[in-house]
Amino acid sequence: MLEGALLAACKANGAYADCFSVDVNGAVSLEQFVAAFYSSGVFKLERLILKWAVSKPSTDAQAQQLARGDIDAFAAWRVEQRNARQLLADFQGRTKSWLMVAPVGEDIGEAIGRKVGSGTRLYFGASVVPIRDRVTGKSSMGFLFRALLGFHTLYSRMLLRAAASRV
Repeated sequence: MLEGALLAACKANGAYADCFSVDVNGAVSLEQFVAAFYSSGVFKLERLILKWAVSKPSTDAQAQQLARGDIDAFAAWRVEQRNARQLLADFQGRTKSWLMVAPVGEDIGEAIGRKVGSGTRLYFGASVVPIRDRVTGKSSMGFLFRALLGFHTLYSRMLLRAAASRV
């Protein structure tokens, strides 16, 4: 996990966390990335599922508001932390989504607080908090998580590529 990444604290606390990245030409702001990510065709399918499964509808206009920082809740997520380069959103304390932008060739420590260069690295990651067994007290990710991890990895890469094609 990248040093200084908002998602790093999740992994440090024992949760599963992953990180995917793609480089794009030109300067891309967090606002542009967030808007592109949450209004991509791939994510619109997830929004439709969330609308029906957990009664959390969302629109492209709301994705734009989230991107600008005008709202802190979008679809099923609530913004947990945000800065100029990163957004960490939480769903019921169990899963988190993380987006970050950084100049290509700079690590996160150098990127925070600096202007984006000619190329931008877009990051997307997710975190899943383990479930604690009430009887044994042991934490576990559970069968469903392990069964869906391959799909999650493929889907995460698809989401990131879809957003990258829109910025």
